[in-house]
Amino acid sequence: MSITTASRIERRPFASLGHADHGWLNARHHFSFADYHDEDRIHWGAIRVWNDDEIGPRSGFPPHPHADMEIITYVRTGAITHKDSLGNQGRTAAGDVQVMSAGTGIRHAEYNLEDETTTLFQIWVIPRTRGGQPCWGAKPFPKDDRSGALRVLASGYDEDREALRIRADARLLGGTIKAGESVTYATEEGRHLYLVPATGRIEIDGQPFEARDGAAIISGAPITITAQEDAEIVLVDSI
Repeated sequence: MSITTASRIERRPFASLGHADHGWLNARHHFSFADYHDEDRIHWGAIRVWNDDEIGPRSGFPPHPHADMEIITYVRTGAITHKDSLGNQGRTAAGDVQVMSAGTGIRHAEYNLEDETTTLFQIWVIPRTRGGQPCWGAKPFPKDDRSGALRVLASGYDEDREALRIRADARLLGGTIKAGESVTYATEEGRHLYLVPATGRIEIDGQPFEARDGAAIISGAPITITAQEDAEIVLVDSI
């Protein structure tokens, strides 16, 4: 654990994450999930799940139910195809995002119909309230639009008008940073940040992180993210 004047930062090395290899699915768990349980990694603020999934070609998750959870999928490479019990269907490609508000209940399937492995972050956020009409949405987010900056991709706040909507006190941000460059992120004191470099080595307030490490941060002041090599950053800011 490292404590700075700006923030309280805990590094969660990739090698320390929960791990499940099902052949078609190779998954790492930043938080307790399925057969992986760690009392210190149940949730972080409103963030309940952050899975780092590698899904083999022509495979995927068959139909299964969810309720009372906001589920965000950030595709890193390849693509994922969604189908659900409301009749929604769509393909989300690398760099883009899909969201699903499970609400009172929904069944969905997520398949990699590509001829290559798909890699993604699947993030679950606890909603403000239980229930509500289930819904799904997806949107492309060109990486050029977030070069050298963190852009809001999904949000539960009205001011983030260009973002996909979720029903939680949280927002998902993404950005790309060139080697040697820095970005600063400021938020309200006491909020919970969870940051993962999808690619590249970075420093957060001088503390080093490798690709796919997790950073659990209690905000006390702005954090500065510096890329040691070209990096793709994914960040969730929640209550």
